[in-house]
Amino acid sequence: MIRLDGKKALITGGSRGIGRATALLLAEAGADVAIHYQKNETAAGEVKKQVEARGREALICRAEISSQVEVNNMVAKVGEHWGRIDILINNAGIWTYGEMGNMAEEVWRETMAVNLDGVFYATNAVVPWMKKNKQGWIVNVASTAAIRGEAFHSHYAASKGALLALTKSLAVELAIHNIRVNCVAPGWVDTDMCTEVFSDPEFREKVRQSIPLKRIPPPEDIAGPILFLVSDLALHITGEILNVNGGSVLCGG
Repeated sequence: MIRLDGKKALITGGSRGIGRATALLLAEAGADVAIHYQKNETAAGEVKKQVEARGREALICRAEISSQVEVNNMVAKVGEHWGRIDILINNAGIWTYGEMGNMAEEVWRETMAVNLDGVFYATNAVVPWMKKNKQGWIVNVASTAAIRGEAFHSHYAASKGALLALTKSLAVELAIHNIRVNCVAPGWVDTDMCTEVFSDPEFREKVRQSIPLKRIPPPEDIAGPILFLVSDLALHITGEILNVNGGSVLCGG
């Protein structure tokens, strides 16, 4: 039912996890996809092959997401190749441990640079292309940590909380240009980011039991809501924070 035929999408952090699942789902819906990666070119290449197997064009783009110069160059190459960028999924991010009172400044700065600055750089570079085409869809990937906080990960929660405010602000600012800006806030997801903590079976089970739906979702369960938000089924939705957490956090963003 959802079709994105002819649309051109750029996904940051598109080589794995939620980004990978979103790239494949958007391709199945008919979109061509630019897959941003930072380190793992092999993984990005595999996603490219799978997008192409679905009959869509795929580009792979390497850029340090915390570098404005590199992100600007990436967006320019994608835009010039297609002549447009219709969809931006700001998905690239990191999750590290940080105990307040004992957190190195470098840990704080790295998280803000990747999780927040990177979203600003990508959005700031893509919006002119969307304005030129008089339409666009932006989805920021935040976290339930942005809504309820997260002990020992306050830097991560702060970076994701900023995305909620950014989403709401840009939704109003860009509405006149027919650009919709929304956000998904996942809870626990079975991705590479959680591989280390989920290697402890007891902790994994504790997490599963804490979720009302009693399941830890695969990345595809987050990609589905993202697809909805960039589709014509969501034409009257902007500035929305969509919590995708199995009932773990029952409050608006």
